[in-house]
Amino acid sequence: MSRYDSDAIDHTSGSTRSGARRPPDGEPKPDDARADGPRKRGLRRGRLFVALVVCLTVVLLLVLVSLGVGARSIPLETVWRVLLHDDGSPEAIIVRRLRMPRTVLAVVVGAALALAGVVMQAISRNPLAEPGIVGVNSGASFAVVVAIAGFHITSVSGYVWFAFAGAVLAALLVHTLTSGASRSHQHTRLVLAGAALSASLGACTGILTMFNTDAFDSYRFWVVGALENRGTEALTAAVPFVAAGTLIALALGPSLNALALGDETGAALGLRVSWVRAAGFLSIMLLCGASTAAAGPIGFVGLVVPHVLRLVLGPDLRRLLAFSLPGGAILLLVSDIAGRVIAPPGEIEVGIVTAFIGAPALLWLVVRRRAVSS
Repeated sequence: MSRYDSDAIDHTSGSTRSGARRPPDGEPKPDDARADGPRKRGLRRGRLFVALVVCLTVVLLLVLVSLGVGARSIPLETVWRVLLHDDGSPEAIIVRRLRMPRTVLAVVVGAALALAGVVMQAISRNPLAEPGIVGVNSGASFAVVVAIAGFHITSVSGYVWFAFAGAVLAALLVHTLTSGASRSHQHTRLVLAGAALSASLGACTGILTMFNTDAFDSYRFWVVGALENRGTEALTAAVPFVAAGTLIALALGPSLNALALGDETGAALGLRVSWVRAAGFLSIMLLCGASTAAAGPIGFVGLVVPHVLRLVLGPDLRRLLAFSLPGGAILLLVSDIAGRVIAPPGEIEVGIVTAFIGAPALLWLVVRRRAVSS
């Protein structure tokens, strides 16, 4: 074979005389491949940022709709006008003094419950976990009944602190019962302890309301989970605790991603598993305790929103934590608006509407998990 023939063979095979392979036409060079990584990551971040902006825009639009919908409908342009300038008109009084606290409370409570649901499912590694599983709702309900029956407190601003204290104490009790278990049994004991405590406190609540008619009359309007007639006192009391719980939960994003790989793997990566679980549990107590105290026990928000986001965004908990805030606000705003539109001139409490949405979603998740495991 001549020298020219060998050169031709080397050229067509993509090799040089020294044996190094030349990349064929159209194949990215190694430098291009390395540059491709940051470019793709930047593209994904850009898309996530756009998606987050879209979600926040939807929240703002729903806020305007919520301010205009009610027993007296107000056009959106009028809502926008009285928001910018309080002219003392009846529309301004309705929007700014009556509907604004309710709408802001829906945003705060929805975001808090959804964020708590993401953290709860992450630290328990149970996709069916919901903030109520730690006994928050039952603890808050029992404390409200005690405040009404024992201290004759009937205003929301009065028993909101009792509700928060009851929610925190119940969550601490469940955490204490769970902390002594081995890692392999910790998740099961968390579910069992939460269910047992909820049943016990529910029985105590029923006994108190059975023998105290005044407590029952005041309690039945709170226990369904509602946003009307809460006032700015409940919102003011809840916001600091929700803000603290939100900061803790968002800061735990990378650690929760490592914890999702398993306790042993997380510990091998240098993660302090017990500290991460304690911080996550603290954020759940703050978020759920404050929101339950302000609006009553509202279920299924912490279950539906994380699963919908997981189907769209994938398992990255940093994304789920960030998008759960507008996602929970959207769900609760839509539920509150629907409750006002379905049965005019009255309304259906938001806790009932979320139950109508969440119960079928829970059944679907159970059936889906059974089909996957079989």
